[in-house]
Amino acid sequence: MSHNTFGHLFRVTTWGESHGPALGCVVDGCPPGIRFQLSDIQADLDRRRPGKSRFVTQRQEPDQVKILSGVLEDGDELITTGTPVSMLIENVDQRSKDYGEIARQYRPGHADYTYDLKYGLRDYRGGGRSSARETAARVAAGALARKVVPGMVVRGALVSMGVKDIDRANWDWDFVQSADNPFFTPDPKSVSVFEDYLDGIRKAGSSVGAIVEIVADNVPAGLGAPIYAKLDQEIASGLMSINAVKGVEIGNGFEAARFTGEENADEMRMGNDGPRFLSNKAGGILGGISTGQPVVARFAVKPTSSILNTRQSIDVDGQEVDVRTKGRHDPCVGIRAVPIGEAMVACAIADHYLRHRGQTGRVN
Repeated sequence: MSHNTFGHLFRVTTWGESHGPALGCVVDGCPPGIRFQLSDIQADLDRRRPGKSRFVTQRQEPDQVKILSGVLEDGDELITTGTPVSMLIENVDQRSKDYGEIARQYRPGHADYTYDLKYGLRDYRGGGRSSARETAARVAAGALARKVVPGMVVRGALVSMGVKDIDRANWDWDFVQSADNPFFTPDPKSVSVFEDYLDGIRKAGSSVGAIVEIVADNVPAGLGAPIYAKLDQEIASGLMSINAVKGVEIGNGFEAARFTGEENADEMRMGNDGPRFLSNKAGGILGGISTGQPVVARFAVKPTSSILNTRQSIDVDGQEVDVRTKGRHDPCVGIRAVPIGEAMVACAIADHYLRHRGQTGRVN
């Protein structure tokens, strides 16, 4: 299986399977001299980690990261050397026996059929590379990417779950990371709504989708290129590569199709510190190039395909079967997709930051 690498100058290769001994990533092209602590990486992994509430998979993985190369120690800090940074995360709570019954069955909504069709075999133990477990490595790489662009802050939030939406008037970034918030929602009043809704979905043996919003602040103007390396294009590509993502929009996205030209364009005026925008419907990117405003992206995550309820399918012999997936699964995989989306946006912006600096010799 090829195509396990993304990025150009900040280049990330992930490896490993859901039920193998370990997974990880190699970050090639990280500049030398980036200072960070191991806890910076671990903090993001802990946010994505399974088993933290009844609303996510109960697989118990500590996701302790080990850095194998590419850094020097300086007290309690690590400094990148400019050589490949290799990170490893061990799997400690695999239960491959849960998947024995579907070894020869294609689960509806999963990659089972297409993997078998393409490669002539598949890793049925939790999906192998198609498992969301693979995304732990991306989160580790994204934590490092955040350090590449000076001052950049990338934050994400779950803005809808199934048919339930947040109230944007209640948006509170600090609440997203609250210990009383198992959903990464920015709306404190939505927690009880999501709890009741997802409890019903979970007890029915089903699952539900979600929409996640990512905002990157302090992104320098000028990142991206007008044609085949648009910043929004490559952010969208990164987000679409996340397991279960079925749609991406930048700024107002699909809603822009409902606007007139007067409503959609972000007007400008001169301020004390130079040009300023009166709105940000474009999501901080015009013509594929960052404007200096916050970069805003949203992505839609489909319902988890592994559910307890029986579904119709076929097996590898072409026989019709009824499939019921055992194992431990997220009733709403969109919850843990929040730090994954942050990581992919951080990686895309870090990559373009280095490309822009390499082409122009400066950063605006």
